[in-house]
Amino acid sequence: MAAEGSVVARRNAFLARWVGWVSVGESLGFLAPATAQVVSAALWPPAMVPLLVLAGFAEGALLGWFQVRVLKTWLPAVAIRRWVLLTGAAAVVAWTAGLLTFSSEAWQNWPEAAQAATGALAAAVILVSIGFAQWLELRRHVPGAWRWIAGTAAGWAVGLGVFMAVTTPLWQPGQDLWVTAAIGIGAAVLIAVAMSVVTGLVLVRILHKG
Repeated sequence: MAAEGSVVARRNAFLARWVGWVSVGESLGFLAPATAQVVSAALWPPAMVPLLVLAGFAEGALLGWFQVRVLKTWLPAVAIRRWVLLTGAAAVVAWTAGLLTFSSEAWQNWPEAAQAATGALAAAVILVSIGFAQWLELRRHVPGAWRWIAGTAAGWAVGLGVFMAVTTPLWQPGQDLWVTAAIGIGAAVLIAVAMSVVTGLVLVRILHKG
């Protein structure tokens, strides 16, 4: 019983650290694309897409760094640099998929059938990209790591759902830029917490089984 209690305590402590630090990491990471969007809109609108892609790498890398620092407390052999670079690269893929579809005026003028097909594909890429990239490292250290792909997809789906639920009624045409930014940053923090809770629960299960 004492051993079982020790395992439960270790899992709970890991989960608490994961949710706390990963929430901070993603919240800070979101400032990179938010800043890129504000700067490009004010100074150089044509550069918005490439700046957002670059900022996406910064967001992903920062998220990956906060994640792997916690992960190493359970899996000491996990490679920090590899995890961070894989996460940054995956974020670039996700941002590119989103910018070429949902944020593209050209895509919005496509026929409905083409929008539905490409939109579904882009959504799948956005949800799966980070989990798949991180799985390339995680599978080297724990069995059943493939579940991380589905777990991160679920985490991002919940997080993005929270973001839309918050921003849709609050973002209104004609708002001051600072109001729009404040709403976006607040919603981004909620994304981070929701995603961290879901992925933390999945990861604890994977690590415990491993």
